[in-house]
Amino acid sequence: MFLDHLACPRCGRRHDAETLTNLCDCGSPLLARYDLDAVRSAVTPAAIAGRGADLWRYREVLPLRDDTHRVTLGEGWTPLWPAARFGASIGLDRLLVKDEGLVPTGSFKARGAAVGVSRARELGARHVAMPTNGNAGAAWATYAARGGLRSTIAMPLGAPLITRNEVVAAGGELILVDGLIGDAGRRIAELLAASGGAIFDAGTLREPYRLEGKKTMGYEICEQLGWRVPDVIIYPTGGGVGLIGIHKALDEMRALGWIGEQVPRLVAVQSTGCAPIVRAFEAGARRAEPWADARTVAFGITVPAPLGDELILDALAATGGTAIAVDDAELLADLRAFGEREGLLLCPEGAACLSAARRLRATGWLAAGDEVVVLNTGAGIKYPATVSVAGP
Repeated sequence: MFLDHLACPRCGRRHDAETLTNLCDCGSPLLARYDLDAVRSAVTPAAIAGRGADLWRYREVLPLRDDTHRVTLGEGWTPLWPAARFGASIGLDRLLVKDEGLVPTGSFKARGAAVGVSRARELGARHVAMPTNGNAGAAWATYAARGGLRSTIAMPLGAPLITRNEVVAAGGELILVDGLIGDAGRRIAELLAASGGAIFDAGTLREPYRLEGKKTMGYEICEQLGWRVPDVIIYPTGGGVGLIGIHKALDEMRALGWIGEQVPRLVAVQSTGCAPIVRAFEAGARRAEPWADARTVAFGITVPAPLGDELILDALAATGGTAIAVDDAELLADLRAFGEREGLLLCPEGAACLSAARRLRATGWLAAGDEVVVLNTGAGIKYPATVSVAGP
């Protein structure tokens, strides 16, 4: 295992990676850093090609020291589908969709849960707790059960019903909160304070290893394209862990020499009903101000005050990317249109990325020949209300 230390991107402090750790003293999330020179000597892309079709094929850049602690349900290596008919309808010749709805628990959150639970288990955690908009809690409860850990999950009453049921089915303690994810976070904070350290805080970016699981989306995209990068990657952004993770993966692959110096432009997609990152990006700000009265049908991106705001904005700036907000009517229309043309029911967050692509092509920010990868972060069947059935 090639994990070297944890680093604070804000103040630069190094932290020991062998203890259960949350935020830096300065309040910033921590990032896992590896001995990439040693990784380069130990493995090549050709060697990875012969491994199992899951995210653990990239084990040299994942934080687990002992594979006996690995908690897995076969997550990762999701398909990268061409979407030529829908792409043509919005003026894009090379549109691809990375379908994360096919992983265990039906969303990309399983990637972060697999690596996060595995590493927490290895470092001695026995009980994890977190606030969630739904899918992350379902995934962490599932993987905690798989790994023999307890879980406590707090989510808003408005979270998708199926995600509540997943938590209960996995034996997790479910706390429902009348409010938004920030209100759920306050309930978890009270629980953690009362536990005397017996419960580990696994909230978004409050531990460093969820991000490591999600960064494997970046590794997969490049490997599936023959170890090259697309022109643009469009990502639905709530907490932003996946976007931050993809950017981290790109930096690691460049350092390893697995891809060239070119990087894709990253696009953060939010809803007009909750767009703190878009507002900060447009203002040229370094931090995002909390969004008041947040609401959107794309419930997974209803995050009024993302902890990783600096890291999201840094990723956009470093890649020449952008941030854009779309409204619910747009994304629901594109969700339906995509299903009719391509036969895949997207989650609303994934559909928001299609609406963003449509808008960015119309303004010329995207060229017709750009190779564009859209992340569909969950299975559309988890959100039955997004498609209405007309009938007598």
